[in-house]
Amino acid sequence: MELGKICVSLAGADAAAICEQARQVADLADVLEIRLDSMAAPEPEKCCSLLRKPLLFTNRPTWEGGQFAGSEEERIVQLLEAVRLRAAYIDLELRAALAGRHRLLDAMQDSPTRMIISWHDFAGTPAALELTEVLHQMMASGAHIGKIVTMAHSPNDVLRVLALLEQARAAGFCLSCFCMGEAGRISRLATLYLGGYMTYACLNEAQATAPGQISAARLREIACLIYKS
Repeated sequence: MELGKICVSLAGADAAAICEQARQVADLADVLEIRLDSMAAPEPEKCCSLLRKPLLFTNRPTWEGGQFAGSEEERIVQLLEAVRLRAAYIDLELRAALAGRHRLLDAMQDSPTRMIISWHDFAGTPAALELTEVLHQMMASGAHIGKIVTMAHSPNDVLRVLALLEQARAAGFCLSCFCMGEAGRISRLATLYLGGYMTYACLNEAQATAPGQISAARLREIACLIYKS
């Protein structure tokens, strides 16, 4: 059985800080997420030159739970730089303006970079019909991979989100989906075994970039134990 990828989210003031974090999880991560919105002055080129793992660049705006508060033009330009550097992935929000999405997809025409189109609900988990509509929008967006993350308050919330994997698989669409919060913690592991493209871990619980994130070491340990059993 092929497991989904483990992506470790890294946030720091500069490339040096992020690279030091990356060194600590080099053997645990399949992908490293570089949070450009956490950096005082984004340095994607330095990150690409210093790190050998596949890199995912995210520049999360404040309106989607991130720290980037500048103009949309500036934000997209920083992601375009990651595409120019041939990063493995860039993350763009489904709610972002279509113009920015089209610019990024156009830049990827002759690039190995793949777009992850993401959608987050930090308050709760919508009904199944709304979640399915979000998935359909992602499949029609032109992006290569979807990412749906909600806040879970009950086991039923988790089950609704994980059920999206069956729909995505039937459509031949790569999807990462899981839930935040204590109730959603199990989904960060379960998605690896249910066809989820990727799950996200943190360097350690003190540096979690989302509620309920599991440390990379703990997630890898549990995943290996289950896989070998």
